[in-house]
Amino acid sequence: MPTADILLAFVVTTAVFAFIPGPAMLYAAAQTMVGGRKAGLMAVLGIHIGAYGHIVAAAAGLSVLFHAIPVAYMLVKLAGAVYLIWLGVSLFRTRHTRVDGLAAGAGKSPRKAFLESIAVEVLNPKTAIFFMAFLPQFVDGAAGFPLWIQFAVLGTMVNAVFTFADIVSVLLAGLVVERLKQSSMAQRLVQRAGGTILVGLGAHLALQRN
Repeated sequence: MPTADILLAFVVTTAVFAFIPGPAMLYAAAQTMVGGRKAGLMAVLGIHIGAYGHIVAAAAGLSVLFHAIPVAYMLVKLAGAVYLIWLGVSLFRTRHTRVDGLAAGAGKSPRKAFLESIAVEVLNPKTAIFFMAFLPQFVDGAAGFPLWIQFAVLGTMVNAVFTFADIVSVLLAGLVVERLKQSSMAQRLVQRAGGTILVGLGAHLALQRN
């Protein structure tokens, strides 16, 4: 495995990336806003599991295909963007209901948030590109372990740190929702805010050039 100095730099750099508010944090917070803390935590778990697909792809070198075949990257990116926008729009079209005193769309459940989140993460080519761009800087070709094992171990560490950061965002969003749960008007606004975040994330993903 890489030396202790390289691993320390890896952990510090990963933590910096993880706690900079990004799409995963906003997505998890949006799920919390519309489904409550449990739905948010299940969304984080879905993102975590979905990321392992990208880790396996990075370890196998499959993510290089996105660089070699720009059309494939574009198609996956647009599919993910459309899915996010569809999730956001569905919140605007769904009647407001109450689940455990929190704002939630009709039929929204932790299980649904979990399954949606796996799909969102798998359809996010940015994650694949991130692993392929970030992890090679910390693998050691002279180490006793094969490169694919180093990719898998470092990728799992990255996923764990990012998941922790996402959990923090869910807990903070949950505190906000908890304070607003007594007001039906506030709950409707929270639900629409969650939908707006999802639509915005989808539009941002679709319009990004790289």
